[in-house]
Amino acid sequence: MAHPAHYREAHPLIFVFTHWINLIAMVALAFSGFYIHYPFFGSFMGVARGMHFFFMYVLLINLAVRIIAAFFVKSATRLGTREVETDIKNWLPQKLNRHQLIPWLKYYLFLKKDHPIGAKYGVLQKIAYLATVPLTLAAAYTGFAIYAPFMDAAFFAAGTDWVGGQMNMRIIHYYLMWVFILFTAIHAYLANVEGVAPSRLIFAWKEEEGLRFDENGKIIGGAGH
Repeated sequence: MAHPAHYREAHPLIFVFTHWINLIAMVALAFSGFYIHYPFFGSFMGVARGMHFFFMYVLLINLAVRIIAAFFVKSATRLGTREVETDIKNWLPQKLNRHQLIPWLKYYLFLKKDHPIGAKYGVLQKIAYLATVPLTLAAAYTGFAIYAPFMDAAFFAAGTDWVGGQMNMRIIHYYLMWVFILFTAIHAYLANVEGVAPSRLIFAWKEEEGLRFDENGKIIGGAGH
């Protein structure tokens, strides 16, 4: 069964924008971070450092916008319908997700052919997406802690002392980057494992072709249904 969440109510335009900004910021941060770690061509270090901190600010602001928007923007919370509710409900425990953790694990481990259908996000999706919040803050903290204008501030110096010095903080920051790279790769794979409709929607805001809805906004037909 194709994933039936490829319609605009499931991903409002503001979330398409924040997703684009996240992608651009993460690519810029990874590129500039690798260059700072290992300069693979000359005369770019100043630009790379400036780029790195600019896009970290972009990422933090974008994260704040996405969190705030979740309390005001409505999106589809139940798959297969255009009915919308405040998006924050997708991130809270939902009846539609109840008892689905094991079935989702089996699906991702190729022990189950069809994934559970219920809420907009599966149990593991929620856990993974919510985990990006503290991970982003941790990446920002470790980055500021090794950035000269901030490293001597008490808030950051205390963390540096706690982990055993600047070098350890740099190592932690470096491996956090790899966590985000791996998360992005896995996210892209799982989102498109059954087709590219999710990418068409989240990048171009194009709905899955052939979707049909009844008078109550519930999907009654379309590709993969």
